[in-house]
This record gives sequence, C-alpha cells and structure tokens, in this order.
Amino acid sequence: MKILAIDDQQLILLSVQKRLTEIGYEVKTANSTQEGIMLYNDFKPDLVLLDMNMPEMSGRNLVQCTGTEVVKYIRLFMKHDTPILVMSGNTDESVILESFSLGINDYMKKPVSLDEMTARIKRIIGAPKEQKRASLKDAQEQLIQKHCVGVVIPCYNEEERLSTAEFKNFAHKNLGYHLCFVNDGSTDNTLEVLQELRTAYPDHISVFNCKKNGGKAEAVRQGIQHLVKDPQFDYVGFLDADLSTDFRDFDDLVKTIETSDFKIVSGSRIARMGADITKESARRFISTTINLIIQTILGMPFKDTQCGAKIMDRDIASRMFKEKFITKWLFDVEIFMRMKKFYGRSYAQELICEQPLKRWIHADGSKLSMKDSVKIVGQLAKISFHYG
Repeated sequence: MKILAIDDQQLILLSVQKRLTEIGYEVKTANSTQEGIMLYNDFKPDLVLLDMNMPEMSGRNLVQCTGTEVVKYIRLFMKHDTPILVMSGNTDESVILESFSLGINDYMKKPVSLDEMTARIKRIIGAPKEQKRASLKDAQEQLIQKHCVGVVIPCYNEEERLSTAEFKNFAHKNLGYHLCFVNDGSTDNTLEVLQELRTAYPDHISVFNCKKNGGKAEAVRQGIQHLVKDPQFDYVGFLDADLSTDFRDFDDLVKTIETSDFKIVSGSRIARMGADITKESARRFISTTINLIIQTILGMPFKDTQCGAKIMDRDIASRMFKEKFITKWLFDVEIFMRMKKFYGRSYAQELICEQPLKRWIHADGSKLSMKDSVKIVGQLAKISFHYG
C-alpha cells in the first residue's frame, strides 16, 4: 500500500515517513502543493496525507497556498476517489468544513501522536499486507506539534555537564523540534560529545561548530542566523545547555507564543507560589541588584531579562540577531533594547511576554564568575550609551 505525504515542514515529513515505512507502507513525500500534485500522478498512492497550510514561493515572496488546491485537483480535476487524510495545525472551522465538502475522508488537528495518525490511516485503507512490528510505546510518546521550532543551545566546555540522555529523550518525543547545538570553540571534548548526540537523531539534532570562542552572545547569534535560513521553522529560540530551565517550561513558552500575538516569549525566574526556583543566596542578591539596574536602563517593567530561555517569531529573530552584540553576556538586554529602539517602548512592551517558569534550578559549573558579575555594571553602562 502506497501513501503520499505532503507537508512543507521537513521535520514532520521525515518523522511520518519513518513511522509509516517501519509499519510496512510504501511512502513518498513532497514539501509543496506543486510537487505533491506531480508526485500524485506518477506515484498513484492509495492514500494522500496532507497539510492544509503550505507557503510557496511566488517570485521572491512567500505566499500562503493551502492544501485545498491538492484536494480540488484530486476530486474535481482528476475525479479520483483516492482517500485524503488531512493533518494540519489549521483549526479554522470554515477551512475544516470546506475540506469535508470537497471530499476529504478525515481531518486531524495538530498536535497529534504518530499512534493516532497510524490508527486513522489503517481505518481508512487497512494495514499493510506484510505489516512490520513497530513499537507501540514509541508511537504513543511521539508527538507532531502544530508548528516547527528551532532551538539554539550554546555550548562551551560542556563535556561533563551536558545531559545527553535528556536531550535525546526530548528529540525523540517532540517531532516538531530541532535542536541546534553551537559549539563555541570548546577546548575539551564537547564537540565530540555533540557529534555523537547528533548521530542518534540526525533529523532533529544538528551541530554548528565555531572554531574560536566568541562568547555566548555570538554563539547564540550564529545559531539563530543559521536556523532562520530554514523556512520550515515558525519559531526559533534558545536554551541553556545545563537545562536549568526545564524542557516542560520551554514547551510552555512555545504554547504561549502559538496562541497569542506576542513576538517574543521570555522565561522569568522570579519566585512565585507553586514554582521551584532555586538560586545560590549570593547569586540571588547579585541578580536582584542587576535586574534593578536593567529595569532602569530599559525603562520597561521586565523583571528577568537574563533568563536563558526565550522563543520568538522567526522574522523578529532574523531582525534582532542580524548585527553582532556589543557585549558577550548581556545580549538578552540588548535584544530588549533593540526591540525598544525598532518598535518604540510602548509597542515593544506589547510584543514581549515575560512568562514565569514553574521550575528553575541553578546548575553547578556556571561560566559566569563573581568577578564577571561585577563587570556587568560597566557593560550595562556601555549598552545604555550605545542604544541611547
């Protein structure tokens, strides 16, 4: 039995193809409506698995082309009754009703598990004649998200601290995420550890190697610039390698930006009831003092700009990370300053959401020493002068 999967996001296509092939289906993929229609004619599939929202290039511009064109081609132009199963993040009722009126067989709303996707396909066209044994547990755990997200993880001499098991587990379960580890000129075996990590999940993990140490700001900037070149990512962000911010909290940041008009959602380590926020007492005092200075410089009421967990719209990321930062450690403050300078203070505040984390644990081995903390005051003065 043959299945044609059409989706503009390669991360989704790879995961779908892998799962269905493991079960015993013959699968081909296309990442555009035009390619999908051409492949449909040659491949003659028994079922079409389709996303409804697929941006296409028109000249130099991206335009929104819907999977409806594929449905119309199959049903109205070719007059074929090939089963069509839609798997889409589009929850607009009018789009769903139009899809059914055109003759689709089923509609799945993302996020959706691979297990549910497989069950619906089997219900429509049956199981392959020579069905292969696939891990049911894996299928139930693996989730196709509504949007694809690229995450930069800067690494400098993280050989001993990097929790490879946690990263592998996250990459395995969250199929819409791509983790981009940036090796910032490490002098230990960090690069080798990262390359081994990538080998485990080559479709969902990549390594960007900077031969010279340029500091966290430049490492994150290089990683962001690398990810925004890939059109499949709706959002890009960054996360500290020590996972002091829990993956569950980072996913909550993503859910907030998906369901709001915010362009940046930044984690906040401000202690509140029900949250597990742990810091060393000395660092807590220093952080509080620095945050007060930052708020004064920003002129905006954000309480924790320095949290190493942020997610943002790809266009904002491309704009805010285009130029090099003037500091190595305070680039988070510079992001807020750039937003303020570009959009104006009032509108910038509307575009940025500061979301409290439920969990945050200070990890041992921080690269920022107490001596560096003292230098921060001077760096803040430099930022204030540079951005006016």
